[in-house]
Amino acid sequence: MSQAAADGVLTEARRRVLIYLGFAAVVMIAYGFVYQWSMATFEGTQVGYIESLHVVVETFTTTGYGEDANRWSTNGMWLLMIVMQFTGLTLFFLTLPLFLVPLVEESLRTAPPTSTSLTDHVVICEFTPRGDTLVGELESMDTDYVVVESDREHARELDADGYSVVHGDPESVADLRDANVEEAVALVADADDETNASIILSAKQAADDIRVISLIEDADLADYHRYAGADSVVSPRRILGESLASKAATSISTDLGDAVEIAEDFEIVELLVQRGAEIEGETIADLGIGREAGVNIIGAWFRGEFVSPPPTDEVIDEHTILLVTGRERQIDRLKELTLSEARRYRRGTVVVVGNGEVGSTAADALAAAEVPSVVVDLEEKPGVDVVGDITERQTIHEAGVSDARSVILALDNDTTAVFATLVINQVAPGIEIIARANEAESIPKLYRAGAEYVLALATVSGRMLASNLLDEEVIAPEAQLEIVRTHAPALVGTSLAEADVRARTNCTVIAAERNGELVTEVGPDFVVRTDDTLVVAGPDRDVNRFNELVG
Repeated sequence: MSQAAADGVLTEARRRVLIYLGFAAVVMIAYGFVYQWSMATFEGTQVGYIESLHVVVETFTTTGYGEDANRWSTNGMWLLMIVMQFTGLTLFFLTLPLFLVPLVEESLRTAPPTSTSLTDHVVICEFTPRGDTLVGELESMDTDYVVVESDREHARELDADGYSVVHGDPESVADLRDANVEEAVALVADADDETNASIILSAKQAADDIRVISLIEDADLADYHRYAGADSVVSPRRILGESLASKAATSISTDLGDAVEIAEDFEIVELLVQRGAEIEGETIADLGIGREAGVNIIGAWFRGEFVSPPPTDEVIDEHTILLVTGRERQIDRLKELTLSEARRYRRGTVVVVGNGEVGSTAADALAAAEVPSVVVDLEEKPGVDVVGDITERQTIHEAGVSDARSVILALDNDTTAVFATLVINQVAPGIEIIARANEAESIPKLYRAGAEYVLALATVSGRMLASNLLDEEVIAPEAQLEIVRTHAPALVGTSLAEADVRARTNCTVIAAERNGELVTEVGPDFVVRTDDTLVVAGPDRDVNRFNELVG
């Protein structure tokens, strides 16, 4: 909404005040006629309407009657005046503040900005939980942004919280121009699927060369968004489903699951620590994984929080996921340490609860990995094996949860997911539960309820958008861990221990390209040479710090 349009539209508070004042005027006009009729009926005195209205206003405003009080001698008139006085008291002194105070408060508030002078920025339409994650990623990369928010109150709150925001309609070409979209590097359409299509068209009209990234809920609509002009279409629900399935497949398969290959036989892979595993309860320092297995731990999830590099005194438990690098045979040895004896040789299916976009994608991914699955949903439809409520014992037994390897909760309601986790743990204790969370705030609840791995849709969405915007080579969207190949002239002639790279930058040198070959044994004693190209892994902002310090 443009400023001119905003000025021409009454806010809700102003509208309510006008309605109230109109009602008060009608009441006083009506009382004017009643007073005129009462004087003629009870007192036998004819008075004009204007004079009667004047008496009503004096009554309502309590300014006094003067000589008028001497004209009333009958009980009927005195009763009328008593009723009028209570009406005025209620109307003006008790009810008016309820309407007037919000209007005064609104007038005193600072109006949100309606334009920006930023350039080389990212325009985000509109602000959502995943947009909050995206903003954090952009800030970590020192990339400017502005949020176009149509809700005035929400825009004011965002502005007060320190966000860069413009109050406007993201479907309006004029408002997008107020957000300086012509000078932006990209625009992110992050509303509902239909609104996003309209935003794309408006953005291309405002600046036909702007790069537009659209986020969709229904993957089947991707072609329509591309036709509207989107340069990239992101479907986080599918990525989330694939990620949840990969955790289940990795934990039950002899394969290592999805891995990022740096070079032949050298990979980066996630390892989920199972309950009862050999390394459970150990700290990373005491365990000495790098010395024992010949691998490098570059990051870890501890109860949903990703840390890179992980603190050496952090205790590994059944909720820990290790992000490690190494040769396949080395990682294979480490994987043995993350498996529990109770689950190591278990065979069975993976129970997928929920057949929406996330659940159906997870089931398809499991099928592609030749992992058997059973799909549970409340409704009977294609792809559903068991129809029922997973919080009921009968459905749990019909789905074979007690004999399954793991359960993937792909539910669209976090409250239901938390309760389902509690019920499943009660009915089938020890089962591995891998859960989806729609909001990041639900992650701790799901872990406390007994889930072993939780991934939030908002987190995946925001980080996927950041990866797409910044053209990063990321290991996983939920980690946002970047891999770069870079020269480090400031480190030439010194060892990694002497340079203290990890402590100074939070980045890990995982390999080095030297004379056309990849060197993976890059321990603390590794000395950097002039022509070396280092392969470095770390969070976005830390990789930037590494390049600034040693590049």
